[in-house]
Amino acid sequence: MTRAIGPYGADVSTGATHQRTLWEEGRKPAPMVVVLAALMLLFVVLLDLLTFRDLTVMSDIAFVLVCVAAALAVRPREFFVIGVLPPLLMAATIAFLALMARDAVADPADGLGQAVVSGLAHHAGALVVGYALTLALLALRQVALRNAGIIRAGRARR
Repeated sequence: MTRAIGPYGADVSTGATHQRTLWEEGRKPAPMVVVLAALMLLFVVLLDLLTFRDLTVMSDIAFVLVCVAAALAVRPREFFVIGVLPPLLMAATIAFLALMARDAVADPADGLGQAVVSGLAHHAGALVVGYALTLALLALRQVALRNAGIIRAGRARR
């Protein structure tokens, strides 16, 4: 059977069809992924505020899940946009809340800058986890794309 270079640059048999793996599935444009991520996070934050009048662990978990979903959904040539999304998304969310509902992220007497810094400090754990998972998933996807969907290339038999 002849061998040919597949759609991702890896050596793939021409006799078999290549089904995309989880790592290769993401094909959404980055602007759409960013807008959807922001809207999903905003929905959960508003739900959290309406229910508990404060940001809870629910918002932090939603942030991490949104970051993971964005990393899996974006198309490969736009990895950079999603690679910088988590800190920008968290900062934008906290800044929005500092303007609209300061007591949800800081002391109501704090100024805008202090409220943003305080809010970021209180949710730093979610930011670190979301950012780490995003970068790890993007790295895994990059490896898989170079190896026709395989993350760990097997050793050649002798």
